[in-house]
Amino acid sequence: MSLKIGINGFGRIGKLVHRVLTERNIHTFKINDPFLNLEFAKYAMYYDSTHGRSNFKIEVNEDLLYVNDKEIKVSYERDPEKIDWEDCDVVIEASGVFTTKEKCQGHLKTAKKVLITAPSADCPMFVYGVNHTKYNNEEIFSNASCTTNCLAPLAKLIHEKFGIQEGLMTTVHSVTNSQSTLDIYKSKFRSGRSSQNIIPASTGAAKAVTKVIPELQGKINGMAFRVPVQNVSVVDFVVKTQKETSLEEILEKVKEAAKGDLKGVMCYTTDEVVSSDYNGCSLSCVFDYKASMQINSTFFKLIAWYDNEYGYSCRVVDLIKYVCGEN
Repeated sequence: MSLKIGINGFGRIGKLVHRVLTERNIHTFKINDPFLNLEFAKYAMYYDSTHGRSNFKIEVNEDLLYVNDKEIKVSYERDPEKIDWEDCDVVIEASGVFTTKEKCQGHLKTAKKVLITAPSADCPMFVYGVNHTKYNNEEIFSNASCTTNCLAPLAKLIHEKFGIQEGLMTTVHSVTNSQSTLDIYKSKFRSGRSSQNIIPASTGAAKAVTKVIPELQGKINGMAFRVPVQNVSVVDFVVKTQKETSLEEILEKVKEAAKGDLKGVMCYTTDEVVSSDYNGCSLSCVFDYKASMQINSTFFKLIAWYDNEYGYSCRVVDLIKYVCGEN
């Protein structure tokens, strides 16, 4: 594939997006990260404690990286305006720092588009499989969050088939780089506590769903519990439907969607699964039928698993391909 992709920030998501791009034979033209060096970049591309070792051929030659014999340039700028992207088709903004239109504007001096791998306060958000077809050549846009990418397909399906009257979402979320092994000071006191706790936390994921599905505005909200597992999270969506249905019918609709509009995005399981079973899962949302519950014909608890790193990175690449007309 002839796309020319840049990555700003080589942390968890930047690194895994690069892995998915390479797996799909899409060229990462340049990586920028002020905290990176070539030997560590090579090491990080080979080894990952969560997702295992890659099978890529990786070499360092002077100031360049070569992955599967393809050249990758590396730079170390802190300011987006100083990065020469050399007309990249898309810059993946994965630093976690530049999440607004103003902060990303500097990338556009030398790149065509910017995809932010986080929710954005003022940029349009697109969730692949939910509203990605509404993309209208925006230069700066967001792929929302991993949790929004899990909840949105499920909420879209339920709303289209049965109508959502109201809903509350809880994500039981694995640890992230924002957490500390031991207690530290943070302005939100609980967020500074050791990652070896179950930590109640805020999340904008449910409200972000209302940006990609505007009909749900004012109908859903949510929170998170950060838990001490390395990867894979789960959405618990308690929802009241407008039309009467059953858990069995919801499963059938998920099965249909998994073969249709949400193929490659959403699936289901009727097995007795746990979180580690979905480490490395490329899907955004795996509906867990056996863990889900029904009180009556309009009141449900719906459970869905997601790999908050690899699955999300796969959707980043899907969205890149779509906006560049490569699907």
